[in-house]
Amino acid sequence: MRTLLLTRNYPPLRGGMERLNERMFLHLFAQDPASALVGPAGCGQHVPDGVHRAELPAGPLPMVLLASVASGIAMARRVRPDIVLAGSGLTAPAAVAAARSSGAIPAVYLHGLDIVAPSRAYRAAWWPCIRACRRVIVNSANTRRLAIRAGVDPDRIRVVNPGTDLPAPDPEARQRFRARLNLDESVPVLLSVGRLTTRKGLAEFVAHGMPAILAAHPGARLVIIGDQAHDALHRGAGAGFERVRASAEAHGIAGAIQWLGPCSEPELADAYQGADLHVFPVRDLPGDVEGFGMVAIEAAARGLPTVAFDVGGVADAVVDGDNGRLVHADDYEAFSRAVIALLAGDKAGHSARARAFAQRFSWERFGREIVAALASAA
Repeated sequence: MRTLLLTRNYPPLRGGMERLNERMFLHLFAQDPASALVGPAGCGQHVPDGVHRAELPAGPLPMVLLASVASGIAMARRVRPDIVLAGSGLTAPAAVAAARSSGAIPAVYLHGLDIVAPSRAYRAAWWPCIRACRRVIVNSANTRRLAIRAGVDPDRIRVVNPGTDLPAPDPEARQRFRARLNLDESVPVLLSVGRLTTRKGLAEFVAHGMPAILAAHPGARLVIIGDQAHDALHRGAGAGFERVRASAEAHGIAGAIQWLGPCSEPELADAYQGADLHVFPVRDLPGDVEGFGMVAIEAAARGLPTVAFDVGGVADAVVDGDNGRLVHADDYEAFSRAVIALLAGDKAGHSARARAFAQRFSWERFGREIVAALASAA
């Protein structure tokens, strides 16, 4: 099953979608070494030697999308794939055009934001292309519901949750992380990981959740890892750390908040193992949805439980009592109570259950399900 993957999200760009597309392509390449990639500038350094590839120019999004259509058609005519797969809804038009030019089957891997984008132009131009794909793979049960609502044939849809690495515990990681922050073992550390968009809800959590947590644990710290997301398609108004800091200062708790910015993979792994709890207070916003909640799975794989709001596809990534607690959206009082209870509970037990939960999200499982979903469309 020769596959051409078309995506704007691939290393050297960093993020959950980039990791997912890289793993997806490597599984497809293992299935057929003639599989090809059209991706962002520099992607050739992150594929096996000899892979047919084309790199899209950096620049404004419209230019990149036009280039993806031209490069996709050229690559499809060159390698004659069986499947042309869009790595997200954004490249679905390019995938459909490339498939039609070569007689291949068009397919797409959808995230929640691929469906709910509020732009009328996007819906007019992109939704017909998504509906034209013979196989629509979605990242969560919620994204499946959104896709059906957008007119996708339910029989064409397959749910394939993203995967994660399942590393062995590192007994020195916690000490390294806390030494970096100059924190001793007794300090409760809450961790937030992700790009600082409005949807992530950190400013609201600091205002409505942290004061109660600090009343119960005066020395607690909220450590934030993630970039400012200046180029995010759904960054949102007033996003960024400045808004979080302003919220903390307004409530007199600025000393409890620390932003580390983007971190390397080893630093992030240390943070997951050095913190006591991952918080995911994501918001349910019109036109902006959390498609899955990959960060909660990454945290669980390293033994860190999550407290999250039950919005979008988060329920696929956080199961109450397994890898943390799931709380009704915007109920900050319940969110704070869940955090306080987990901080006071059996940390070793919570960690063991989180790791056990993560086992069902291996990249190997992800690869098998992706290949099966595409093969059944051929």
